[in-house]
Amino acid sequence: MAPHWLGATAAVRAFAERRLSPVELMQALLDRIAALDPKLNAFIRLDAEAAMAAARAAEAELGAGRVRGPLHGVPVGVKDIIDVAGLPTTCHSHLLLDNIAAADAVCVARLRAAGAIVLGKLSTHEFALGGPSFDLPFPPARNPWNPDHHPGGSSSGSGAGLAAGLFPLALGTDTAGSVRHPASACGIVGLKPTYGLVSRRGVFPLAFTLDHVGPMTRDVADNALMLSVLAGHDPRDPASVAAPAGRYAADLERGVRDLRIGFVRHFHETDMPADPEVTAALEHVARVLAAEGAVLRDIALPSLAEFAAVNRVIMHSEAWAIHAPWLRTRPGEYGQLARRRLMTGAFLEAGDYVQAQRRRLQMIATVEDALRDVDVLLCASSMDPAARIDAPEAVARTYPRQARTPFNVTGHPALAMAAGLSGGRLPLSVQFVGRNFDEATLFRVARAWERAGGTANLHPPL
Repeated sequence: MAPHWLGATAAVRAFAERRLSPVELMQALLDRIAALDPKLNAFIRLDAEAAMAAARAAEAELGAGRVRGPLHGVPVGVKDIIDVAGLPTTCHSHLLLDNIAAADAVCVARLRAAGAIVLGKLSTHEFALGGPSFDLPFPPARNPWNPDHHPGGSSSGSGAGLAAGLFPLALGTDTAGSVRHPASACGIVGLKPTYGLVSRRGVFPLAFTLDHVGPMTRDVADNALMLSVLAGHDPRDPASVAAPAGRYAADLERGVRDLRIGFVRHFHETDMPADPEVTAALEHVARVLAAEGAVLRDIALPSLAEFAAVNRVIMHSEAWAIHAPWLRTRPGEYGQLARRRLMTGAFLEAGDYVQAQRRRLQMIATVEDALRDVDVLLCASSMDPAARIDAPEAVARTYPRQARTPFNVTGHPALAMAAGLSGGRLPLSVQFVGRNFDEATLFRVARAWERAGGTANLHPPL
């Protein structure tokens, strides 16, 4: 296998067996970035010299028998709303071009402590909200399956770079699906963990009560490994829960025999009728898991329209609270799309926000009840393959046509991954949802599908 397709788990094993060195892997990735990223725009800032110096240090430590942690020598890309000491956190906006981070975000610090090497900062939508825009300081990322298409957002560079083999690990954030949308559009694995499991300190907020930091990888085992490093209590993040990190990879290969999976069909059949290829892919995933021994049953939840309304009121109210000072004094420095979306919050009242939070509690209880009867939920992620990036109306249509926001509202862990390819050779996707703090079972189901469906071997024709 070419070095650029190695995941973190495989790279660490190759380092230990002296079949590959951190320097060799880093050079292979830097060469690939130089060849492909001018077309994909995954990076807004590549820190090549520092990354190579860190790879040399990691190689010397291995030679001396010292291993920092389970990601020793593994490169990682970081979404550009997450602080990396000494690098700009621009949030893809003219407003913050000179904003140099003084310290690492907690999630970055934990990855470094485990031995990971930061390659640079990755493309996003402006303040993780706007959409692919052409009036910003950096061009939007493009989908490596077809660069004329959108890679999903807002963790766009994370999804595009992983799918293209530019790095084995990436950090994303997810407020209304922004880890899982690129995972769906680019055919990778993206997890929104349980709310409060991973610290958000050092991440520019979009909506305080909906924001999550999540791992993005090319396979399920790497995602479990990355979460084991990221998870853990942070007393300085008000949302952080004092729950220990789980043994997320312990049951990866146990299979799904006798696990109970609830299929939320109404999301893609009646709430938001999906593209026929998406519907067929979801039915195929369900059949495969049943053949593997899972017990499937249909589950009903509140409608996608209800979830979307609650998410929209909460997100826009909280985003307005953050951006109102700049929107009042520096509106022209925002891109048109982000400015228009952020201004929506100005028209919401306190009563709207309170009622949305009240309905949110009811929705949380409904999903909790459903997960007493089943172990994991299966549902759609995106209702369509990726849209062309030069078709603003088509791109805008993809944002409501999804089933990701329900689990930002409820906080339950949700993982999106490939379910196959469309006739146009673009990824199709599936989403699995678990009980709070039971990411281990979620990974177990995702791994069973990955193994049976062969999705870890899907790579774009670059």
